[in-house]
Amino acid sequence: MARITLEDMEFYAYHGCLEHEKKIGGRFLVSVSFELDTDVAAESDDLADTLNYQEVYDVIRCEMEQNSRLIEHLAARILRSLSEGFPQVKELSVKLSKLNPPLGGKTAAVSIEVKK
Repeated sequence: MARITLEDMEFYAYHGCLEHEKKIGGRFLVSVSFELDTDVAAESDDLADTLNYQEVYDVIRCEMEQNSRLIEHLAARILRSLSEGFPQVKELSVKLSKLNPPLGGKTAAVSIEVKK
């Protein structure tokens, strides 16, 4: 078993409850970590024997393009899409961060992490 992580994929998207978040948008970071058997790929050196990271990124990008009011909803959608799209993954975690959230003061990010 191995743990593979795609870290801090950055997206500009239109998620939030406030009207200006829906119109102006904001920056988000997504990190995913998954556990899977990589023994065959380690021997074969063949992409077909492992998880294609580009396909993982594409699933996340598609979910980020669909607006949500809550990051809880968005993170759950990403988790579900990855789980359904990559059944070889044994354990999966998704961390979603909304950068500079409009909280009335300086805040670097608000994040949620969901796991399966």
